[in-house]
Amino acid sequence: MPIHLKLDSFLMLWTAIFLLALVIAVAFTRFYLSGPSLSGFDTPLGEQFKGQEPNDEHDQVVASLTIAASPTAKASRKQQLALMRQRMDQLSDGIDFASSFTQVTAGDVPAEWVIAPGADSSRRLLYIHGGAFVMGSPRSHRVITSRFSEISGCAVLAIDYRLMPEHRRMAGVTDCQTAFEWLLKNGPDGVSPAQRIYIAGDSAGGNLALMMAAWARDHGTQKADAVVALSPVTDATFSGPSMKANVETDAMLGPMFKGLTKIPRPLLLWGGWVQNRVKPSSPVISPVFGNLRNLPPTLVHASEAEMLLDDGRRYVNRAVANGSVATLQTWPRVVHVWHMFYPQLTEAREAWDEIGKFLAEAG
Repeated sequence: MPIHLKLDSFLMLWTAIFLLALVIAVAFTRFYLSGPSLSGFDTPLGEQFKGQEPNDEHDQVVASLTIAASPTAKASRKQQLALMRQRMDQLSDGIDFASSFTQVTAGDVPAEWVIAPGADSSRRLLYIHGGAFVMGSPRSHRVITSRFSEISGCAVLAIDYRLMPEHRRMAGVTDCQTAFEWLLKNGPDGVSPAQRIYIAGDSAGGNLALMMAAWARDHGTQKADAVVALSPVTDATFSGPSMKANVETDAMLGPMFKGLTKIPRPLLLWGGWVQNRVKPSSPVISPVFGNLRNLPPTLVHASEAEMLLDDGRRYVNRAVANGSVATLQTWPRVVHVWHMFYPQLTEAREAWDEIGKFLAEAG
């Protein structure tokens, strides 16, 4: 056989192999990593609050974010993470809380009890903090955990779950499960059964709270009585339109994650799969893709200006479509997890009032 024919055959073979590999990669990305389309759950829009027109309260919140971010601008990536963790843990510094804070170990998970005056130790709430899975702690979220104890009358257990990148994503999941089971049997005064049990979280912690609602229903010893998720991440496949549409209006997440919106989505999916060792569409890290039947009453809050708006909206709409009781409440113009700016921000006071009503109705 002439050499040129052998070369042509060789090139045709490798071209065929390349095309086959490409087809397999595209199919793997489309049907395994990305999960089914969620576009059918973009409506209804939920209960929309009017909020305020832009004012000094909003300006002060955004200014505080800018001040917090400025020291990290010229630092290395490792230094940036250390600085962001430090600044986040300082959020509660100087605040005079009525609640008490007591360190405890929940199973083998570091945590703290947050107890407002008059709280009932048999009513317990597991709080899972946010921070993009890489920062945050019970200390950083004391404004939120203290307020939860005040309005619910619960003893709040805020857990210090393991963070990335020092640990894999699933380590944090395991810590939440361990702490929930411990909380059912242990109160701030020692061993005693919980009469009512709630789960709440914000942002990344909202993701873990919603994951835990399904886990407790299926694998735990007791189903949660209600769940509250503040600006939660529900879709690790980044399919929500607001992820890109709201990048310029999200004063908190926009500057941090604007670069990610420029990366082709298939690369993000593969990167997430490699990093987490779990497919992005797995319900363990993307609760919107899970079994959303027979869930506890669930309240989700989101800002209409934030990148995660559609994460909350799609989760609630899909849960309702599956017969669960779930409510989405949104406010315009406010930042991601604006609840932490209580009591100075009017919308934060309104949001906490709604959470109080929801928990009262849940019993």
